Amino acid sequence: MIKTKVKKYMVGRFTMKGFYHIITYGCQMNEHDSERLAGQLRELGYSSIDDYTKADIIILNTCCVRENAELKVFGKIGELKALKRKKPDLIIGIAGCMMQQENVVEELLKKYPHVDLIFGTHNIHQLGDLVRKVIEKRKRIVEVWDEGRELIPELPSERKSPFQAWVSIILGCNNFCTYCIVPYVRGRERSRPMEDIIREVKRLVADGVIEITLLGQNVNSYGKDFKNCKVGFADLLKELDKIEGLKRIRYMTSHPRDFSDKLIETIRDSKKVCEHFHLPMQSGSSRILKKMNRGYTQESYLELIRKIREAVPEASITTDFIVGFPGETEEDFAETLKVVEMVEFDAAYTFMYSPRSGTPAAKFEDQISEEVKKERLQRLMELQAEKSLKKNKKLEGQIVEVLVEGESKSNPERFQGRTRTNKLVLFDKKDEDLTGKLVNIRINRAQSWNLYGEIVKGFRVL
Repeated sequence: MIKTKVKKYMVGRFTMKGFYHIITYGCQMNEHDSERLAGQLRELGYSSIDDYTKADIIILNTCCVRENAELKVFGKIGELKALKRKKPDLIIGIAGCMMQQENVVEELLKKYPHVDLIFGTHNIHQLGDLVRKVIEKRKRIVEVWDEGRELIPELPSERKSPFQAWVSIILGCNNFCTYCIVPYVRGRERSRPMEDIIREVKRLVADGVIEITLLGQNVNSYGKDFKNCKVGFADLLKELDKIEGLKRIRYMTSHPRDFSDKLIETIRDSKKVCEHFHLPMQSGSSRILKKMNRGYTQESYLELIRKIREAVPEASITTDFIVGFPGETEEDFAETLKVVEMVEFDAAYTFMYSPRSGTPAAKFEDQISEEVKKERLQRLMELQAEKSLKKNKKLEGQIVEVLVEGESKSNPERFQGRTRTNKLVLFDKKDEDLTGKLVNIRINRAQSWNLYGEIVKGFRVL
């Protein structure tokens, strides 16, 4: 067993020394927030531990986009009650998007007295001070800001990967899609200064990172809130493309309404921005898109796809769909299937509509039954699997560049990694550990969601 050296920090008469465990729900933004929470706990003197039952601090970083995520969180909180009885000094903290909902905080205060710390998305940078308060005052601490009072400063981070990193470029969302809770829990859009982002990426590259993923609820809105300068997402990509040592740039998520011709041209001309466009469509019906407040039509979305494929023909295009939005008729759903047939997306993330309290759509009439939603979702998934397989079959026999992420999660005898177009590739191990390397792989076999291949003779390692 490897012994971990743990620093000691004195807080009043208390010594911070022990282990932490963070459980993350939701999107990549939450994953990145958890890395920063972990970094702050490390600075306090705590070390990570996989077995949460042996932790001294447990943090649940929550998501409220879908009801199922909330149910999982409450289930886990209830489960921790017994552990708290056995370990009364255990600190249990609940953070993230769910905490930005007043009714959720009230429920935690009433029903879950074993929770010691509650804080939100806008003040994750306060974790160190909040933990100190819990220890010093020996009582529950609640600190949830309604809005971001300032941009969250660059924080210490405990990355899971030594060669990949997330970088937040814009916080919040101004779109107010009628089904989405995010603007209410993440606040309005606030862009980070470009020089801060560039400095962070350069530091990451110096630390061994070769692939970054730029994060924002809508990265295409980057810079729109700047008052004294006119820079946008395309300008940021151009500057990041110049950084020596950086091999790949990814980004998520893009709103189709704000995807400009300038941005397409910038990606086309870039050496490092990956040829993967994730453009959540949500519905193929222009009528439903209007009810969703998405700001585009089926026709304008298809025109955007045409422009992308003309400029970057080798690109992969993926999307999101919500099935069973209130008032969706069979004719509306048929429009979604039509778009899938026409576009032939490389992949699609498909979801059944889930009403979220506090959003306009939750009050819409003509809510769709669960039975109808499940049936439509199944049809959509079957069609998309067919299209994904067709797209992947075209790669059989081709050589692709793959960034090796490590052992396959399903088969330790194989490595797994991703192409520039974000396709998952599995291949047999060699004697050398290729984790974190860029290698050339010949694709031998394709499935709907995975590609299988082998390192080409005289393979290139970068």
